[in-house]
Amino acid sequence: MSSIRARLFVILLAATGLVWLSAVIWIQYSTRTEVGRVLDSRLQESAQMVASLISRNGGIVAPDAASVVDQVPALPDSGGYSYARQLICQVWGFDGKLKSGSEGAPDQELASGGSGFSERRVEGETWRVYSHVDPDLGIRVVVGDALSVREKLVNGVAFGLLAPALLILPLLALLIWMSVRRGLKPLDQLAGALGLRSAADLSPIGGTAAPSELKPMIAALNGLFDRVEATRARERNFTAFAAHELKTPLAGLKTQAQIALLAPDDETRSRALGQLVGGVDRTDRMVRQLLDMTAAETASDEASGIAQEGARILADVRDGLAGLASARGVRIALPEAPAPWQTTRAAQLGPALRNLLENAILASPPGAEVDTCLRQEGDRIVFRVLDRGPGIPDCDRPHVTERFWRGASRVSAQGSGLGLAIVTAVMEQMGGELRLSPREGGGEEAALILPRG
Repeated sequence: MSSIRARLFVILLAATGLVWLSAVIWIQYSTRTEVGRVLDSRLQESAQMVASLISRNGGIVAPDAASVVDQVPALPDSGGYSYARQLICQVWGFDGKLKSGSEGAPDQELASGGSGFSERRVEGETWRVYSHVDPDLGIRVVVGDALSVREKLVNGVAFGLLAPALLILPLLALLIWMSVRRGLKPLDQLAGALGLRSAADLSPIGGTAAPSELKPMIAALNGLFDRVEATRARERNFTAFAAHELKTPLAGLKTQAQIALLAPDDETRSRALGQLVGGVDRTDRMVRQLLDMTAAETASDEASGIAQEGARILADVRDGLAGLASARGVRIALPEAPAPWQTTRAAQLGPALRNLLENAILASPPGAEVDTCLRQEGDRIVFRVLDRGPGIPDCDRPHVTERFWRGASRVSAQGSGLGLAIVTAVMEQMGGELRLSPREGGGEEAALILPRG
């Protein structure tokens, strides 16, 4: 059942129905018991009344003395029913002879023995009987009514109470449904308010007057709106920066292409083509970094399922940058004894290592060496990339991981200001950390610190 309203209605209706059924059963039982007691009391009083009248008559039992039970008052409003006058009475002497009997009473003795209640089947009918023994008068007064008539009376009373109870049940269901709808109305109002919003409206939802049960949901939605707005702002800034950064190299490419076309001699043409190739390389690097940044920020938390050695990932990155390192006259040294560590997040870790190594190559002077290492330190795995470049000035350190940041540390025209921002985004996805620190003897040390698990 997918509807909260329907589920809540069913739960409340089931709980109310259980209480209703218990109440009906209890009322039926108590009513039957109480009506039975009333009828038993009427039998007892009738027998005592007959004995009292005989005593006032001087102990003489008239032939029609037992007919006095016909004058016993009927139950209220029962005059129109067949059980209005159904008591019968017999007066027996101690000598075993029937002294008197009411109209309709059988000739056979209804009860024998001492005083009290009993049941006896006579002439195919079961009777509920009360016997009253008067030793002074030497008589036994027996008053009874047929159990079939009594059961009819009890059922009439019980079912008379059951009818309104059955009528109440659908009314209860209707009231429960209306109450559930009214109780969930704030949810409908919230859904309606959200449905009327435009896609650009990410303002917080006012929840001061909302029910307390909805406030956590409203707070969660407002938090989501804030995160979406931050993401949209980041995308807008990213698009603006990317457009600005691509505009300059594209303009340079166009200029160099025009120079090559109009060059008066081969030397000018070759120089323009060389500049054109360099511009294409820089633009290619920037586009690749833009794609890496997008991939890092939108990567899912799920692993690829294929584990790769950390040292193998580092070696693959080194091989991919061999051309750049050779052109810059820089050598990349791989770790001699890397820690045995595997990861299923090679697709994210590779671009981070590539950007660190690329920055180190571009920052290193010709003939320098970029050192790398892979070690386990406690419960952490640490990749380190160390260069002998000028390092990062202190004024730039708070900003170097910002996108498109170019400060005083920029040593190459190929830098786009995205490399460390990509590394930071990847580390956030992998639960790791980027640490930058000055290298002893000059240069910079970059460390990727990752959980071993």
